[in-house]
Amino acid sequence: MMSRQAIAAPLLFWLASPVLAEAPCAPGRVDLRWPGGGESFVVEVADDSAERARGLMFRESMDPASGMLFVYESPRRAQFWMKNTLIPLDMIFADATGTVTRVHSNAVPGDLTPIDGGEGVAFVLEINGGLAERLGIAPGAVLRHPSVPAALAAWSCSG
Repeated sequence: MMSRQAIAAPLLFWLASPVLAEAPCAPGRVDLRWPGGGESFVVEVADDSAERARGLMFRESMDPASGMLFVYESPRRAQFWMKNTLIPLDMIFADATGTVTRVHSNAVPGDLTPIDGGEGVAFVLEINGGLAERLGIAPGAVLRHPSVPAALAAWSCSG
């Protein structure tokens, strides 16, 4: 049986390929880029209060190329916790332009300590714990998704 890393490495390479990077935006995918890198994740979108409240609670695993994108109606101070969350997560906080402002790595499953994304958060991408650091995702990276308003987007869906 192949290890998760043996399966994930080719998948992540494929996701970062130029062919996918040039693919049009899709509601079920978030693209990120930064100097020297880029990545795409298949995402579930949490864009109402019930979906945001549940998040990734009770999940026992998540594919390495997957995540959840939290979308807010307007920028705000965003705080998360890991109540009923069973897997470690990285939380990537972004402003209304889709620019990453903070990255919290390896949030501890079950921990009730608030994780503060700061003011002006419009989007939060949750991915498997440790993945942001391994890929090089840091403040200044930009994300694109149809939920990022084209007039504000640092990297718009149209180009």
